Formats: sequence, structure tokens, C-alpha cells
Amino acid sequence: MRQGWDPRYKIWVEHGEPAPPTPPPVIDNTRQPLMSDMTALLNDLSYIPPNNEHNEPTQGDIGETSNEPTQATRNEFEELYASANEELYPGCDYVTRLDFMAKFTYFKAKGRLTDSIFNEMLEFFQNVFPISKGFKLPPSYYAIKKTFKTIGLGYESIHACEHDCCLFRGDNNKDLDFCPVCNTSRWKDSNTPGKKVPKKVLRYFPIIPRLQCLYKSSHTAKDMIWHATGKCTEPGKMQHPVHGGAWKKFDTKYPDFAKEPRNVRLGLVADGFNLLGNLSKAYSMWPVILTTYNLPLWLCMKESSFMLTLLIPGPKSPGKDIDVYLRPLIEDLKVLWDQKGVKTILRLPQQEVNMRRWFFMNAAQAVLESN
Repeated sequence: MRQGWDPRYKIWVEHGEPAPPTPPPVIDNTRQPLMSDMTALLNDLSYIPPNNEHNEPTQGDIGETSNEPTQATRNEFEELYASANEELYPGCDYVTRLDFMAKFTYFKAKGRLTDSIFNEMLEFFQNVFPISKGFKLPPSYYAIKKTFKTIGLGYESIHACEHDCCLFRGDNNKDLDFCPVCNTSRWKDSNTPGKKVPKKVLRYFPIIPRLQCLYKSSHTAKDMIWHATGKCTEPGKMQHPVHGGAWKKFDTKYPDFAKEPRNVRLGLVADGFNLLGNLSKAYSMWPVILTTYNLPLWLCMKESSFMLTLLIPGPKSPGKDIDVYLRPLIEDLKVLWDQKGVKTILRLPQQEVNMRRWFFMNAAQAVLESN
């Protein structure tokens, strides 16, 4: 009586009236794919514009510098398309063979399963669902990795000196058996017949193909310019590196770089390396991770957005010699920082005219300079 009726009170349900009849459930007999966008993702990654589109030459496979895509690249993506449209078993219309490999690999990473346990699980599944009855399960984890390597998820194995003097790569060092600095053998046993085992191996995950994927995919291309189009929800507070003084100082120093919002801003993080040698805890591996600050504030520091770039081998800390292991990354950053940059396909759904056009991608060293 004092406040009147609540304007949100539309249906009387507590005054003796019968409840409205429940609508009959809608039964959908068609089962939708669990990951229906797999084909769309492949379309983004394998897209090659015609020669006459925007008067530009065609781009090769991700990370390649040739103007024409190789036939091997086309065949690899044809196999991926075949797996994306291949039934896991006869009559299965909701999970494809590629879906199974992607989801099962995700479970391996989430559950931190070892390769041996993962292979034993696949072997058990093959016994329960034999190939003779039409089931098309992957034979091993190695086969799954080989499949996904096509879309840029591989890495380079680079041999390193036991004493962190150099990397056995490049025209001058790749064929050497002894370190040119300390003359230490590259191999555990130089007299082993056949394939020799190196003492240290650096794993490098090339960054250029993965940065290109962020722009080639319609799912992430729009997020890569958020730093220029997004708004701070609480003015006066630093919610993203774009609001910081280091970012603005870098833009002032390099105005040509700053005027193109699609240029990439990267931060470098290394975990565990004992620079001064005064830590008591011993490490066996040192990861180097890149963060992409172009992304929105709710994505750039998310674990799924981190790019593992280097895995520096142990057991001893690289210390001040960590620069030796950073050389492959620095070389790629120099290529990106060059005025020519790297030609990359851009996919932005909101741009109808320029949905697919070329642009030059550079990588900034703002965080490194500010530190």
C-alpha cells in the first residue's frame, strides 16, 4: 500500500492461480559437432588469396618467404581437411578424427599426462575400438604431433655447447663437432656409430608463424588492435600496459611504429634462470615466454595467450650466458622490427572491403627498452 506494485511483477504466481502450463520440450534429433569450427580454423590458416586480389602476390605457407605455396603445403592441408571431415567411426556424425585428436591432446596437457601413459591409453582404445571395424583412432602421440605441426605448432631443436658458449646453428657452426670457443665436444659420445646424441639441446618455438596465426584467424584478428580501440573502464587507473608511461614513451620515440595499431607489442618473461648464481634451488629447464600486449586486458595475461618461445636446457643455470640461448628469438625480432616487416594476411570480419589484405607486421621491443 505504501510503495505500490513492483513494476517487475508481471505474472501472479503466489495468489492461488494455477501455474501456467509448461511448454513441451523440443526434441532435436540432430547432434551438433562438438567442435564445429575446426573447418573454419583451417580455412583461416590455409587461406591463400588469388594473384589478382588487391594486386598482391600470393603468400606461401605460414612463415615461408616464397611467393608461391609449395605443393607439399597444399597436400598437408588437404590431409587436415580430410581429417576434419572424416568420421571417427562409421555412423559418428558429431566427432571427427581431427576433433578427437585435438580434444584428446587438450586432455593430455590439462591432466599433465606423460607421453608413455598417453600412448598406452591410445593403445587401449585401439584394442577396444579396432581399426578392422572402421574406427580411425590415431596410432600414437607422435602421429598426433606430426599432424598438428602442419598448422605451426612445431619447434626447432638446436644443439648447444655444454658450457653455454655457442649454439651449433648458422652457416658457420651447424656442422661443427667441437665448440669454437672452448673446444668441447658437441656429442655425448663422439665414437657412437650412426646418429650421435648431443649434450645439450635448445628448443625454439618460432614466433613469426604464431604471430601470423593471430592475424590470419578471424577469431583473434580483431583482438590484436584492441590496445588502440579499447577504452579504459576506470579513467585514471592503469588497467593495461597501454595506459602506462613506458608505452607512451615508446610511441613518442617511434611515431611511425605507433601510428599502425596492428604492429605487435611484446613482453618477454623468463622464469627460473639464476643470473647471479646465488639461489639454492637447482633448476633443470628455463622457459622464456612472450606476452602479446595488443590483446585486451582480460586476454593478454591469460595463460592461453602466453607464447612459450624457448626451453633452455639444464641442469646448470645459464646465468649471464642466457643471451646465447636468446639469439634465435632476437634474430626473429630483428626481422619483424625491420622496416619491411613480414607480409601477413589480415582477416577482420567487420571489414567487408578489406577483409583480406596484406599488411606489414613489426614487433616492438618496448618492454625490453623500458627495462
